[in-house]
This record gives sequence, structure tokens and C-alpha cells, in this order.
Amino acid sequence: MNLSMNKMWKKTLLKTPLSTVNRRTLTQSIPLQQNIIQSHNQPPFSTLCTLNTTKQTIISTNPNTHFIWSSLHLGNSSRFCFSQSFNEPSLCCWNCKTQKPFLICESCGCVQPVDQKVDYFKIFGLERKFDIEDGSLEGMYKDWQKKLHPDLVHTKSKEEREYAADQSARVIDAYTTLRKPLLRAIYLMRLEGVEVDEEQTVSEPELLGEIMEIREAVEEAADSQALNKIQSQMEEKLRHWSKSFAYAFGGKNYDEAIKSIQRMTYYHRVNEEIVKKL
Repeated sequence: MNLSMNKMWKKTLLKTPLSTVNRRTLTQSIPLQQNIIQSHNQPPFSTLCTLNTTKQTIISTNPNTHFIWSSLHLGNSSRFCFSQSFNEPSLCCWNCKTQKPFLICESCGCVQPVDQKVDYFKIFGLERKFDIEDGSLEGMYKDWQKKLHPDLVHTKSKEEREYAADQSARVIDAYTTLRKPLLRAIYLMRLEGVEVDEEQTVSEPELLGEIMEIREAVEEAADSQALNKIQSQMEEKLRHWSKSFAYAFGGKNYDEAIKSIQRMTYYHRVNEEIVKKL
């Protein structure tokens, strides 16, 4: 009797619309341990839940979302992560299969491999914009470096120690990039798909003449007081063009943003020459 009913159910299933199958499958066989609320304004991925089920087939209600499950099963419990496509890596922790943060798993404390899709701003919990607070950046940097310190991972596996070394190097690179206005501006443009040629020469006689005069003044400076005065002028110019970049970038005027970066580059290099002489 059970076999006959099973065959009839399968035939009915093949003729039933997918949305109906989804509702039946999710209702009858998958008690959720974590409620998932997904509105039209939320992305169809990057969400994780743990599902208990005795069924082998799981069907998502979102055509862009797929369930990814590990080969590890504990009783009737399987762990799933959501991914936008099967070609993307799972968002699960490699060790405990729960939700994977981008550096360290909050559940088991394991260091995760570097995920290049995580940009420098996200590492420090910052909004992707030009104006940032240096205090919050430095605080998060020190916090991550403590967690990734070799002394804290020396008892872990070789693989995880390598993850920690890679993550630490990435955190350092992220901090170095975001704390300097010029590098931060170039990085923001890169995130928008706009590559900036730092070596491109500006064909503006007025600007080039100004830079030549400033460099001559640096060479002829008699003491540190004279150099500090020039340095203050360069920092003021950098602040001006940083504001100009922020305004242009915020308005997606990338041509003007590049012009601002070019000027920032010239004044930044003069500043470096001054630092060498001090």
C-alpha cells in the first residue's frame, strides 16, 4: 500500500507546478531551526540556516538560490549554505559548516581562508566611501591583528596557520590602503572598475610649473623649519583635492575624480621628498 501511494505521489509531483512542490517539500519535511525572512529588497544569497531533514531533495523557492550541503552528516542533521550559483564557494566555515565570516568563524573560532570578494572596507566594518574616521580604522586593525597573531594560532593545523598568515597580510594591506587618502581614492576607483594610471603625466603647464617651483623650494630649503612650512602647504593642497575627489566620486563623475587623484599624486610625492630631507 505504501509503495503504491509513493508511486502515485511521484506521478502527481511531476505534474505539479514547482512553486507548489516547494511549499509541500518545505512544509512537510524541513523543520527550520532558524527562520529565514527574505524580502524583495534583500539579496537572494549570503544567508545560512541549518536544516533537519530525512529527505534527499531540497528545492529552493528562489531560482537564483541553491542549497549547498556538506558530506558531513550528524544523525539526521545536514548543514546548508546559500550560494548564488554552484560555481561560487560556499559561505560556510570550512571546519564547523556554520555561517562563515570573512576572517574568523564566530562559532568554532577557526581562521578562514582569504575571500577576495570581501573588500577592504568590509574587513573593518566601514561603509564604502572616501571619508572615513581614522580612529575606528586603527581600532579595528589592532583588534584583527591580535586575533590573527602567530602566538594565538601556533597550536592549530598547518593549513589554518597559513590561513592566519594570509589573512594577517591582507589586513595589513587593507589598513595601509585605507589610511592614506591617495591610496584609498585609487582603491575606490578600482572597486568601481576604473583603473587609474598613477604614472600618467598631466599635460597642464600651470600645474607642472607649480610642482617644479615647489621642488626647487624643497631643494633650497635651509633648515627643517622651511621644510615644515612647505609640508604644511602640501598637506593643505592634499586636503583640498581629497575633498574634490570625494565630491566627484560621490556624484560618479569619474573623469573629475581621476583629475583629483592626479593632483593628489603630485603633492603626495612632494611630501615624500620633504620627509626624506627632514
